[in-house]
Amino acid sequence: METARQTNERIAELALAETSKQGDYVIGGGDLLGIEVFDVPELSREVRVNESGFVSIPLVPVKVQAAGLTAFQLQDKLAELLQSNGLVTHPQITVTVKEQHSEPITVIGAVRTPLTLQAVHQMTLLQVLSQAGGITDDAGSKVLITRVRRLPDPATPDPANLSNNPANNPAASDPAANSQAVSQGAGSESKDSISIDLNDLLDSGDPKFNIPLYGGDVVTVPHSGVIYAVGAVQRPGGFAMETDRQQLTVLKIVSLAGGLSPTAKPSKAVILRQPSGSAQRLQLPVDVKRIITLKSDDLVLQRNDILYVPDSTGKHALRRSAEIAIAIATGAAIIRVQ
Repeated sequence: METARQTNERIAELALAETSKQGDYVIGGGDLLGIEVFDVPELSREVRVNESGFVSIPLVPVKVQAAGLTAFQLQDKLAELLQSNGLVTHPQITVTVKEQHSEPITVIGAVRTPLTLQAVHQMTLLQVLSQAGGITDDAGSKVLITRVRRLPDPATPDPANLSNNPANNPAASDPAANSQAVSQGAGSESKDSISIDLNDLLDSGDPKFNIPLYGGDVVTVPHSGVIYAVGAVQRPGGFAMETDRQQLTVLKIVSLAGGLSPTAKPSKAVILRQPSGSAQRLQLPVDVKRIITLKSDDLVLQRNDILYVPDSTGKHALRRSAEIAIAIATGAAIIRVQ
């Protein structure tokens, strides 16, 4: 278990290491390229990468995929095409990026600073999360990336299949990404939804989880529920559920809180619950002692519940338990349950 602060420190550290080894600029849609073929001025020109990631070269019978490649990789690809099509025997090509046209990468959800970044160079998931200040206390354990791809018309002779191209769809070659593409017809748009486990991203060290992001991507960190255990427990605090589907019970929360303190009055515990749309919190008496001794059924807690276990040394009446528990929970550290 760790706090959001500890998680964010690791995100920042890993992102800094990633930035230090950042490679060459990766060409994207909308970039303006200068292509110079030595001693063949009729093939030398400026071309703009279309929004599908391709460029057209005179006398070359197919469109050439440029997006996702560095300038050096595109040079090699063009040289091979010119030679294989019998246009130039020993082509010497120089490709330069004249203009970088970026699309925004949007970061929303349970991050410290939701923002929009201009993708003027390739960025990774870790770098984008770091730019957003890391995650909030109630962040879930998944990061979702939504990517819109523009599919070419099948009638157009493209040499590559976009849906199988890792530059346009990292999930196609990434077993870590759970991607679902929804095609909406020829020449239209397709959406990929990629799910990355935050723990895998931070702990595995495997670069396949730290996927590259592109202009137009939307990164969402879903909020999860937080359940508090306060009062006479060993480690009072809030515990962030991985997902809203995860079930935390009274027994699990007491265990996560390190158990009861020696002066606890578990038979007088209460659950403070605020129904949706209500300004008032309900006080639900719960006998934690009977649950621990398996004499009563364990109770499933809901997001934002506060389990308050009073102290036998105190003289607080039950009617004041709500304000006491809320006051304690307000300053409690929130722990992410991994």
